[in-house]
Amino acid sequence: MQLLIEKELNSSDKILKPDFNCKTGRELLAFYLQTKFKQILAYDKRCPSPIFIEINPNFIANFSKRLITKPSKRFLIGITGESASGKSTICKTIKSVIEQFDMPVAVLSTDNYFNDISGLINKYGSFDNLIANGYDIDAPKSFQLPVLKRDLLDLADGLDVKAPMYLPNGTGVSVPNALDISSEKIIVVEGIATMYEDIKDVFDVRIYIESDNEIRKQRFLKRACEERNQNPENALKQWEYLKSAGEKYVIPGRKDADFVLNGTSDLHYFTQILEYIYTITNNFQ
Repeated sequence: MQLLIEKELNSSDKILKPDFNCKTGRELLAFYLQTKFKQILAYDKRCPSPIFIEINPNFIANFSKRLITKPSKRFLIGITGESASGKSTICKTIKSVIEQFDMPVAVLSTDNYFNDISGLINKYGSFDNLIANGYDIDAPKSFQLPVLKRDLLDLADGLDVKAPMYLPNGTGVSVPNALDISSEKIIVVEGIATMYEDIKDVFDVRIYIESDNEIRKQRFLKRACEERNQNPENALKQWEYLKSAGEKYVIPGRKDADFVLNGTSDLHYFTQILEYIYTITNNFQ
């Protein structure tokens, strides 16, 4: 991939920069990007460990249409996947690469849109007791989905929002209007709720991160015990719940993704793909 980047930078055969303010210029850009995206996918397919597992065959056409018809909209990327699949890592990598090129980017986690369940936790004595009594925290009804959708639509239209903040300390408290999220040119949204009904269609690019169950289990238990000081028995119990919830609520969203990415792929290679995309969209005469 590094060779492709250098070849692109050193090429003398470059197109004139289109006028993105007119439809014809945007159509030229869309056609150009279609060709380059196909080149990326062909290259990845030949790699020993490809990052692209599946691609929506309609993505390139839909993405091109979006570039042409809605140039003023902010660009929203939704990233989802089961617990410990690697979605947060991919999200951080995308943000880091975008910032490296001095492009404005905002990041939002849908975990901040969990309902306030502090009253229920007080009633049952603890978060674990609440879960043991059947509360399904990953179910769509456990999120403030109308608020999430409103905020995403506002961000897409260029409006800053004040998102809620769910406190991950076992209290179940959600603080309204606590996080200032600016409507930057690119907005990356990460979490299981990105593919829920009425939310998924807001995004310009929908990414599903997939990893082997055993790798996910090892990642989750290590994070739970070493970083969050959870009891190994409770961590294992939580893993079993998350595995079941993932099958019920997260995996069905896989079919709606534009890209299914390998969550165990080399992050350096993924970074190079992002750098190449930046190069081809900014390397005109």
